[in-house]
Amino acid sequence: MIHITLPDGSIKTFDAGVTPMDVAKSISEGFARNVISAKFNGTTVETVTPLTTDGDLILFTWRDDEGKTAFWHSSAHVLAQAIEELYPGAKLTIGPAIENGFYYDVDFGETSISDKDFKAIETKMLDIARGKHDFSMRSASKAEALELYKNNEFKTELIENLEDGTITFCDHSTFTDLCRGGHIPNTGIIKAVKILSVAGAYWRGDENKPQLTRVYGISFPKQKELTEYLNLLEEAKKRDHRKLGKELELFTFSQKVGQGLPLWLPKGAALRERLENFLKAAQKKAGYEMVVTPHIGQKELYVTSGHYAKYGEDSFQPITTPKEDEEFLLKPMNCPHHCEIYKTSQWSYKDLPKRFAEFGTVYRYEQSGELHGLTRVRGFTQDDAHIFCTPDQLDAEFKNVIDLVLYVFGSLGFENFTAQVSVRDPKNPDKYIGDVSNWEKAEQAIINAASDKGLNYVIEEGEAAFYGPKLDFMVKDALGRRWQLGTIQVDYNLPERFELTYKGSDNETHRPIMIHRAPFGSLERFVALLLEHTGGNFPLWLMPTQAIILSISEKYEKYSEKVLNLLENNEIRALVDHRNETIGKKIRESELQKHPYMLIIGDQEEQEGKITVRKHGGEDLGMISIDEFVTIIKTDIQKTLKSF
Repeated sequence: MIHITLPDGSIKTFDAGVTPMDVAKSISEGFARNVISAKFNGTTVETVTPLTTDGDLILFTWRDDEGKTAFWHSSAHVLAQAIEELYPGAKLTIGPAIENGFYYDVDFGETSISDKDFKAIETKMLDIARGKHDFSMRSASKAEALELYKNNEFKTELIENLEDGTITFCDHSTFTDLCRGGHIPNTGIIKAVKILSVAGAYWRGDENKPQLTRVYGISFPKQKELTEYLNLLEEAKKRDHRKLGKELELFTFSQKVGQGLPLWLPKGAALRERLENFLKAAQKKAGYEMVVTPHIGQKELYVTSGHYAKYGEDSFQPITTPKEDEEFLLKPMNCPHHCEIYKTSQWSYKDLPKRFAEFGTVYRYEQSGELHGLTRVRGFTQDDAHIFCTPDQLDAEFKNVIDLVLYVFGSLGFENFTAQVSVRDPKNPDKYIGDVSNWEKAEQAIINAASDKGLNYVIEEGEAAFYGPKLDFMVKDALGRRWQLGTIQVDYNLPERFELTYKGSDNETHRPIMIHRAPFGSLERFVALLLEHTGGNFPLWLMPTQAIILSISEKYEKYSEKVLNLLENNEIRALVDHRNETIGKKIRESELQKHPYMLIIGDQEEQEGKITVRKHGGEDLGMISIDEFVTIIKTDIQKTLKSF
């Protein structure tokens, strides 16, 4: 007999050889019909895998992320079979599940596919799925695997790097594929599929290797869910920050300036400035001091910090000078510079904590194929700060940073988020620097702070920075997509590498602990996500123009300017549209520019000294006094922008 422990802590006893699906059926037949994947003792298993030892079992349905991963991984197999049947001679490579759907990289040889071919692939996939073919895992020897793929150099390369005795295949219908496992019970669960796009992709991400065709798809257990997802994609296209950024005249790119290097237009620069001033005001109240560091640093600086060893390949090439053996790098991060600022003075425990903040622009060489609008760039500005504190101060300082992050999110409308405690991968210690005991203290400090603040958090192994664990905030936007925004890291290692010290109450020399934090992360990425989350309808306090004055004709220009002056005296950002256009056209264009309030001025408004107010979206507030309008604006802002 074996004992199976379920997530609620209950323990069930079964004969050895029981499967996860058998366990599900013992709970409820209805529940079992929805189970599509399982994890036993932390390892993903098939729902028909025999369990022979005591252990912890988690059963997943479509509602679980792990269930979706199994569903989309299995769908990738069905896609591969469809491609193999439709395109004889095509060479399959790899096809994983991704955050939304799956893809398969294929060498189609001389054949090229486009969106005209999508329907045929979808039809073939659904035809295969309706066969309700079981997914079945089996082991194979290395020799057997190499023989099966003797005409596929891509699969052969994968197999050559595997140990004999660890190779497995997954079979369904007439199709077999090299696979480690993690499938739904059968193809019949797949009810709806959509091929989304095709793109070029180098084999194993190496631009020196053959280029393949990456076929992206998504699948669902119900047609209704696919329809909803496609509607969401259409909404996402409307909210694409690259489209909105152009329409709202916020930023642009230039091939002559260089890929991944955004140019901020006047409205975008003003938006950035408001975001910076917003955070600077909160930081000042929290005791931060602003610093400024250069855009370059000597290579040795980043060698000392350990960043060069870890990220040197992703940096721009060193800049040489006329002096022999002197090399500089475009600054890839701000923290080493802040360590050097700390070292300019001798500190006592009475001086700590020291909180240095900077909106520092950094540069990293992203591959051209990975660049994407403002979300993936080569030059970006971080709202960086580093806190140097004593061990006794760590808990309070970390919690204060959590409060700052929550204030930022609340003021910008990001209300749906979870926290992720990112810790080391115990199986890959070489990925990290520093003493294990310090790592353990840092990880526990983050977990304690997150618990004490009542955060809804999960612990993710292997997601820590190379120098320390961190608390990442995962935000869900208006379209239900998850983004990592805001991070707080505890670091014992850089103070050690830079030999940072303070004199303690015992008159002895000690190492400070360093907290890295960036509530925005980077201004570029933050603005991109904010654009897509709000659809360009920013919180009123952040809008470039809060009100536009639309005069019905030129004869009301003088009164329009008077209204403008009164609004500006009340710190309301407004402008006047004096163009000789119809009021209808002015309103339509104002809607496209997403101006929150339109103030219409004609004969009656001028005579009574009032304005007719229309909100973005069409709501008519009628004719009111300017003082009433000022109150509306200030009340609206106060609802969102709370004091820190």
